Amino acid sequence: MHRRTLLAGAAGVAAGLAVPGAAEARTTFPEIIDLPPGFQPEGITAGPGTTFYVGSLATGAIYRGDVATGKGSTLVEGSNGAALGLEFDRHGRLWVAGAGTGGATVYSATGRKLTQYNFNGTFVNDVVVTEDAAYFTDSYQPVLYKVPLHHHRLPGQDAVQIIQLPGELGDAAGFNNGIEATPDGRLIIVQMLADRLLSYDPKRGTAGRIDLGGASVLQGDGLLRRGQHLYVVRNFFNIIAKFRLHPSLKKAELAEEITHPKFDIPATVAGFGPHLYAVNARFNVEVPTPETTYNIVRTRS
Repeated sequence: MHRRTLLAGAAGVAAGLAVPGAAEARTTFPEIIDLPPGFQPEGITAGPGTTFYVGSLATGAIYRGDVATGKGSTLVEGSNGAALGLEFDRHGRLWVAGAGTGGATVYSATGRKLTQYNFNGTFVNDVVVTEDAAYFTDSYQPVLYKVPLHHHRLPGQDAVQIIQLPGELGDAAGFNNGIEATPDGRLIIVQMLADRLLSYDPKRGTAGRIDLGGASVLQGDGLLRRGQHLYVVRNFFNIIAKFRLHPSLKKAELAEEITHPKFDIPATVAGFGPHLYAVNARFNVEVPTPETTYNIVRTRS
């Protein structure tokens, strides 16, 4: 579950921002960003500048914060919905996968609902937006949901397409989870339970397994691609696996496994400058309460 889109952020988005000769003007980017108690976060995406958005699995609420200050507030109030994977596109729209609601919602950067789609899905988990479409995974169905974007306009419900996935991607028991895209529009999907990373080419309708050289993506949740590197959040292992992708997407090499003492079942990750920001979903809390605490952890990329 997602994530996660990448914005490089404004210059100076790093551990701190210093102004020469003015120590008092130094701003330290917080390592831990607290979220509202009881929020039950899952997905995160980077917005404009140093803005981030986080969705609530429990209610569908959207929280907007700032990695520079660690401050924020609820942008969209929750109801009976759910917000899993998030993607902020280059046109200033926030795409939200709706989990068990079976659909998705699109908001403006200010939280205004732009439109809503019904996929009749079972568990709409994650989303990625390419040049010509938004793609959603369904963890219990061997399909992708596609919302075509013509001239970047939001289409109506009748434009929604259901793509039957081939090969191992069509294995519903694999639990298709996080999704990312390459610059040329190919997709990368992690199967959380089957311990597989796969590629899918929407133009050709072909899929294939990415050879990980013996490395694992078991419990792979959110994905983030930054250049040639792909970050796979392995939630219950408290690890972010960093892979170097081969241009063919036939193989990927594990570069390192990133850990942090404050990881507490991270689900998804966003990138700002040289850092990653991982959402602690705390799936190990069996019965969350309104007082259960949640946060975001900054770590190196």
